[in-house]
Amino acid sequence: MAVLGVVGVVVAAQNSTAGSSFHSALRPALGIDRLSGIFLATLAMVAVPALVYAGGYLAESRDRRAIGALTSAFLLALVLVLLARDVTTLLAGWELMTLLPAGAILTARGTDARVRRAVFVYLAVTHVGGVGTWVALLTLAHYGAIGAGATLPQGATTLVAVAAIIGFGTKAGLMPLHTWLPRTHPVAPAHISALMSGVMIKISLYGLVRVLFDWLGPLPLWIGMLVLSMGLVSALGGVLYALVQHELKRLLAFHSIENVGIITLGLGAALVFRNRGEETWAALALGAALLHTINHAAFKALLFLGAGAFERAAGSLELDQLGGLLRRMPQTGAAFLVGCAAIAGIPPLNGFVSEWLMLQALVHLTFDQPIGIAIAGAVTVAGLAATAALALYCFVKVVGLVLLGPARTPAVAQAEERGPAMRAGMVALALACAGLAAVPGVLLPALAGAAGDAVELPVRAGLAVPGSGGLPTLAIIGTLALLVVLVRAARGSRRAAPAPTWTCGQRPAPALGWTSAGFTKPLRLVLESVLRPQREVTRIEAGGVLQRVEYRGTVPHLFDTLLYEPTARAALRGAAVARRLQSGSIRTYAGYLLGLLLFALLLAHWGVFS
Repeated sequence: MAVLGVVGVVVAAQNSTAGSSFHSALRPALGIDRLSGIFLATLAMVAVPALVYAGGYLAESRDRRAIGALTSAFLLALVLVLLARDVTTLLAGWELMTLLPAGAILTARGTDARVRRAVFVYLAVTHVGGVGTWVALLTLAHYGAIGAGATLPQGATTLVAVAAIIGFGTKAGLMPLHTWLPRTHPVAPAHISALMSGVMIKISLYGLVRVLFDWLGPLPLWIGMLVLSMGLVSALGGVLYALVQHELKRLLAFHSIENVGIITLGLGAALVFRNRGEETWAALALGAALLHTINHAAFKALLFLGAGAFERAAGSLELDQLGGLLRRMPQTGAAFLVGCAAIAGIPPLNGFVSEWLMLQALVHLTFDQPIGIAIAGAVTVAGLAATAALALYCFVKVVGLVLLGPARTPAVAQAEERGPAMRAGMVALALACAGLAAVPGVLLPALAGAAGDAVELPVRAGLAVPGSGGLPTLAIIGTLALLVVLVRAARGSRRAAPAPTWTCGQRPAPALGWTSAGFTKPLRLVLESVLRPQREVTRIEAGGVLQRVEYRGTVPHLFDTLLYEPTARAALRGAAVARRLQSGSIRTYAGYLLGLLLFALLLAHWGVFS
C-alpha cells in the first residue's frame, strides 16, 4: 500500500499517465493518471496507519483473522476503483467497495440486532442510490464517451450528470442521500470507520469529479448550481446535527457529511466558473476541493482511530460518560486533540488551509457575475463561514467533555493507554495533519490541474495560499513546539495542586457537571424551529412531595422522519399489495397472462410498436 501511494505521488506530481487510458469497450484494463494518483496517495496515507492500528485493535478479537482478511480485500477494492480504466472493472470494484465493509462489520458485531439493522440500511440505501452510478457509466460507455472525448446529446449529458450526482453522492454521504452514514459508523470497528470515512466516501467524490470534469463536455449552469446547493445543505446540515449528538462516533459521522459538503462546494464552484469561462478560478476551486479531500482523510481517520482507542479503554463513547482522558491517555489524547483542532479549522493545521482556499474561491463567485450567481456566491460564503464557526463550537464541546475535566465513570477513571501499534497509527496521522499544512503551495498547482487540461492553468499570483512554500507554517509549528518545550522545562516536575470546584456553595457532584445537551442548549433554542427538538419531563412524587424530576430530550433526524420513513412505509404498503397478487392459483395467473396479451394487442392496434 505504501508503494502504491508513492507511485500515486509521483504520477500526480509529473502529470503523467501510466498503463492504458480509459476506454468505453467492455474489456478489463488498469492504469493510473494524475487524478487517480492523488486519490491513491490519499488512500495509502490513511491505510498504512489504519492497518498498523488494526494490528493492536484486533488483538483481543475472536474473529481478527476474518476481519483482517475483509479489511485487506476492502483496500484492494478501493485500489481497483482507482486503477480501473474501463466501465466493467470500475463497476466491479464499486460493488466490492460497498459489500466488503458490510461483511467486516457483521463479522465483528453481527450478533447485535442494531448492527444488523444499520448494515441493512447501508446496503439498501447505497444500492438504490447506486443505480445512478450504473446509469451514468453505462450511458457514457454506450456513447463511447469514456476517455474518448465524444460529445453526448444534450439529453444524455443531463441524464449522466444527474445520475452521477445521485449515484456517487449517495455513497459520498451528500444530503439528502446520507442516511446510511450516521447509522453505519457508530457500529463499525474503528479502523473500518477510518477507511470508510477517510477514503471510501472520497473515492465516491473521485467518481463524481471524473464524470463531471473529465468525461462530460460543457455542462449547463444549473448543474453547477445544483452541486453547489447540495454542498451547502450537507455542510450546514451535517454540522448542525453533529452538534446535538451524544455519541462520539455518530458525531464524527455527521462531521463527515459536513466536510463532504465543503468539498462539494468547491466542485460546484468549479463547475460554475467553467460555465462562465473563468478557467483559472475553476482550477483553483477544484484544487481547494481536492486539497480538503486529502486533509479531511487525514484528520477524520485520526479522529475515528482515537474514538476506537477511547472505546477500548473506557467501554463507552457516550460523551456524558467520558472525561479526563487526556490525563489518563496522554499520547492518544494529544493525537486526538490535533485531529480536533484540524477539523475545527484552527491555524496552522491543514483543515484551516483548505477551508481558507475554499473561502477565497467562493468569494470570487460574488465578483463580476450575474445577479443570480452573485447571490448564490454570497449565500455559500456565509454558509461556509457559519459551518466553520459551528464546527469549532462542536469540537470545543468534544474536547471539554472527552479530554478535559474529571472522569465521569469508574471505567473512565481506570482507563489506560492502548498498545504501541494503536498509538503509532494515530501519531502518524497527527503528523500528517501538521505536514499537510506546511505544503499547500506545493500541492495546489498539481491538484488544480487534476481533472484534465481544461482546468490546468497556473495559480493566480494574487491568491493568498497559507503556508505557500511551507516556510511560514513550519515556522509557526516550530515556534509553538518550542514554546511547549520551554514551558514544560520551566515547570519541571511540579504540578498544580488540585482544588475543589466552586459550585455556588453546593457539594461538588457529577450531576452538576456540564453535559452534551447542556452545552448546546442555547443553539438548540435558537434553532428550535429547524431542529424541532422533542422533550419529555417526568415528575416523580411520593406523598404529595416532589422527589425528583426526570428529563429526556432528543433531536429527531428530520430527513428520516419527513423523507425516508414515509418512503419506507409507502414501499411496504406497495409490497403488501404486490404480495396479494401472488395467490398461488394457476387460474389467476392465466388471467394475468390473458390480460397482458389483450393489452399488448391493443398497443399493436394503436401502432405503438410501429
